[in-house]
Amino acid sequence: MTAEQKKYVAAFLDITGDYLRNGYKTPREALSFMDDGAAPPAPPAGDSLEAVVRDIAACAACRLAQTRNKSVPGEGAERPLVAVVGEAPGAQEDDWGAPFVGQAGQLLDRMLGAINLSRRRNCFILNVVKCRPPANRDPLPEEAAACEPFLSRQINLLQPRVILCVGRVPAQTLLKSAVGIGKLRGRFFLYAGIPLLPTFHPSALLRDQSLKRPAWEDLKILRDKLMELDGAYALETRESYAL
Repeated sequence: MTAEQKKYVAAFLDITGDYLRNGYKTPREALSFMDDGAAPPAPPAGDSLEAVVRDIAACAACRLAQTRNKSVPGEGAERPLVAVVGEAPGAQEDDWGAPFVGQAGQLLDRMLGAINLSRRRNCFILNVVKCRPPANRDPLPEEAAACEPFLSRQINLLQPRVILCVGRVPAQTLLKSAVGIGKLRGRFFLYAGIPLLPTFHPSALLRDQSLKRPAWEDLKILRDKLMELDGAYALETRESYAL
């Protein structure tokens, strides 16, 4: 399917859904589409993921640099379908220099695997803040602000088809919102022109089993969006999961 055909179908479905719900058209920001099989756009010239990693390792823009063991720039596929954004490294991440390596990370891997995603193959996992806050507290606004240029550069270089924000902090940081994750989750927003879906953090699911069902509904929404945006993912997912 061509990008123009996808755009027409998306507009038709949006308008149909609006009129079925309340009889009125809801204004929306236009989404971008690509032809099936088309190569993703080339990353911007003059920067690289390796350069971002070096700059993060040398950064002393906030006090977290004084207490970190290792900075955690992120890891995954260089041209991912999904950029998964968390809030900050924890103790194990600070030791290893890699994101989501503890119990919550293991659950995140299972969640992604349930919809044919993987940090090694088609996802890139990163955090809003690249150094561990003491006692795993939430990052302070000035700490998030100090790291924001790194996050922006990474998203710009990765050009993911979708951003998945796991937890309140990354969703509020990227969307510049004070709305809680319970109200943000399960619907798409735009960040730098890229569809962004907030959902619960895996650690929240470990604490509260009742959140697993809504988190699974969010993952299905993500899967369906990716199937709309990427023909190769759609074909592979239909074959693997008998959809």
